[in-house]
Amino acid sequence: MRVAIVGAGSVGRSIAQELLQNDHTVLLIDKDANEVRVAKLAEANWLSGDACELSTLQEAEIQSCDVVVCATGDDKVNLVVSLLAKTEFGVPRTVARVNNPKNEWMFDESWGVDVAVSTPRLMTALVEEAVSVGDLVRIFDFQQGNAAMAEITLPADNPNVGRRVGDITFPIDTLLVGIIRDGRPIGPTPDDSLEAHDELLLLTTTEAEPELEAMMRPGSKSRRRPTPSS
Repeated sequence: MRVAIVGAGSVGRSIAQELLQNDHTVLLIDKDANEVRVAKLAEANWLSGDACELSTLQEAEIQSCDVVVCATGDDKVNLVVSLLAKTEFGVPRTVARVNNPKNEWMFDESWGVDVAVSTPRLMTALVEEAVSVGDLVRIFDFQQGNAAMAEITLPADNPNVGRRVGDITFPIDTLLVGIIRDGRPIGPTPDDSLEAHDELLLLTTTEAEPELEAMMRPGSKSRRRPTPSS
């Protein structure tokens, strides 16, 4: 996968490093792509220029990218580049960093943003996660549609502890996509059992969140998947 990252600050470089480790092709675009910055991540491709300029995006051959990540510390830049990437170059997917929570409402498909990642919201989510076992924490919203990624830490006295994933009936439009256990990610299968203090990552909707949170609280009633009649 070819990914262009606009903004080579600490956030942009961190994303690039992760992608490179997963064997993706990464292009970093930054106005200050000097020798010092390039040396910090020499494995990536670099382009010095203003990504808000069409000429820079043309030079980057942005139309050949699978994803454009706008990771600068300036919300205006992130919005403009997302819009240009989507409308002028037809990039399939754009991800934009939101620096000021007051600007979140603009980061949607009308500005060419497929996924908005709010740094303050993520930090708040991490704080809430640390102090509230059993509470649902919405990590981010997908701008296209009504889906959201949420996390909940399973309390030790929840009836779903010890049960097979395949035996649990989650609310409608809710999908368990990952389990973090002892700091390691697990791709859940129907035969995996949930354990106390598992961090569950779920794709869900706003409408399903109250029901999902209720079934994961301490002492809640478990929902068993109906057994097909013979």
